[in-house]
This record gives sequence, C-alpha cells and structure tokens, in this order.
Amino acid sequence: MIKVEIDKIDNPQLKGVLQQKIDQKTKPIGALGQLEELALQIGMIQQSSNPILKKPQILVFAGDHGIAQEGLVNPYPQEVTFQMVMNFLSRKAAVNVIAQQNNIEVKVIDAGVNHDFGEAPGLIDAKIAFGTKNYLQEAAMTLAEAEMAMTKGADMVEKAFELGTNIIGFGEMGIGNSSSAALIMQAVCKFPLKDCVGLGTGTDPEQLKKKLETLEKVVDFHTSSEDPLAILASFGGFEIAQICGAMLKAAEKKMIIMVDGFISTAALLLAHKMHPAIKAYCIFTHCSNEKGHRAMLDYLKAKPVLNLEMRLGEGSGVAVAYPVIAAACTFLNEMASFESAGVSKT
Repeated sequence: MIKVEIDKIDNPQLKGVLQQKIDQKTKPIGALGQLEELALQIGMIQQSSNPILKKPQILVFAGDHGIAQEGLVNPYPQEVTFQMVMNFLSRKAAVNVIAQQNNIEVKVIDAGVNHDFGEAPGLIDAKIAFGTKNYLQEAAMTLAEAEMAMTKGADMVEKAFELGTNIIGFGEMGIGNSSSAALIMQAVCKFPLKDCVGLGTGTDPEQLKKKLETLEKVVDFHTSSEDPLAILASFGGFEIAQICGAMLKAAEKKMIIMVDGFISTAALLLAHKMHPAIKAYCIFTHCSNEKGHRAMLDYLKAKPVLNLEMRLGEGSGVAVAYPVIAAACTFLNEMASFESAGVSKT
C-alpha cells in the first residue's frame, strides 16, 4: 500500500466565511441547490473563499483482465481494449470529444493492456504486465504488482500537480473490468454478489446469468479478506489499481477528485477503505446506469452531480459534469452580493 498523508478538511472559521458568502449572493438562500454545496466543498478543499479551477485533466487508464479470455463474463473480445486505446489516442472517443469541448486535457495510460504498443504517440507507458491473471484460477496480481500499480498511478498525479493541475478525474478502459469492479464492491461493501453484477459492456440476459455464475465461483475460490490491498490483488485490474493510487495521491495534494462511474468508484471504495479522509476531496460526477453504482454511492453517502443514465466509463461522466462544477466556482467568485448590487434583502 503506498504511503500517503491525507489531511482532514476541518476549518470551521473558513466554512462559516464561505457559507456566508454563498448566502449573501443575490438569490434566496439555497436557491442554487447543489451548486451551493459544490462551492462550499471546493472552497474547503482549496482552503480559500475564492477557489479557482486550474488545468483540469482526465487520466484514462487501460488494462486487460485474464478472466476475459475465458469468454464467460463479456461478449466482446479482449482485443477491444487496445483498439479503444488507439481510439483514445486518435481523440475520437466520447471522453476525448466532450473533454475537448470543455477544455479538459486527456492523457491515456497503458496500465497493463495485453498488447505491445511500441512507440505509440501520446500513450504513457506504465505497463505492469500484459494483463492480469485469471482470478478464476489464481489472484489477479501479486501484492507487489498491486503496490507497483498504485505507485505508478500516484506518479501520474504527481506530474499533473507539478504542471499546475488542481482538479483531476479518472477514466478507464478494460474488457472485463465491470466484473472486477463488482467483485471489489462485494468484498468491500458486503452486498450480495447478485446486487453488484450488471450488464457491463453490452451483456444480454443469458450472458449476464453466465457472468454471475462465473463470478460466484470466483468468490468461492478466494479467501475472504478485509485488507483492501489483498482485495485489489485478488480481483482488481491494473487500471483499477492505478486509479486507486492516483486518487490517494490527488487527495494528498489537496486536489479536487472528480469520480466517474462504476469502475472508478470501485477504485475509490478501496482508496476510501485505506484512507477514509479521501471522500472530502471527491466530487461524484454522475450516477451510472450500471447496476450497483447507485448502491456504491449510497454506501459512500455520496450525492452525484448528474444522472443521465450513462454507463460508458472512459471518464465520460467527468467530462460532462465538469462545466457544472466550474459553474459552482463562477457563481461564488463572480455573482453579485446583495450589498454590492444594492439589492434589498427584505
């Protein structure tokens, strides 16, 4: 487990200043709803009554899963992972085009894709191995590999921070990773597996039944553990491990963490189990339509910004929600107060 120190956000005086500033804007108290909650949270993260969002980034981590080669948990072949990575690099995937619209930089990381990319322009090489092992037969990765992956994810965030980024989101790509996320969810939240397993990438009802039966065998095969690193090693993907490490480092650096959908939230479940203080730095961008995500959010007592019935992953929810998050800062910093506008409050 990587070593990080995450400060608790606890400054009652600043919280009072921020709340007063929000309440003094030319509107009824609470009239901007969740935007007001976001403004308060962002101000507390940055420890400022005039918070600013700088150089937003989305890091998209890609990795393959050994279970996918069985053909039991997903209708798509494993090759789709590297094909989608190439699509990200061509800047034509959903996350690319929406991020470009909102002036968010997207970086693509090979965390462990089962493909030799050579010198693919724009691809960041953080490969741990050519995919994880098949967790139907053994642990997906060793504890050492899990720690190495988390460290590489943390390094990506360190570099972003050094370049001035103070708000960051994470996306993922990996055929089979909704199964990995479901297993992590079951292990952390202690929910019945059937409540955690969903359609993933286009699974039909018959395939969903096969997927659930397979994952039940996986749970039976592995020794139950409360240790988040052991859970990660048993069931995780290298992309999930790198997101987990990246999130922890982002919180340590007091960056705003934009949490995407089902897979990214599974990574957060592990990060939260390691360091509960991380949650204060997280903005949950949307509620995925993937089965289990709402239960994950409820478990974390998290309130999503959007609910557009998306379940794509990639960080697409982050890209779509960013303008709403930015609007919270804009009204806090630029909207007139009753006093400055000369508007009577009574």
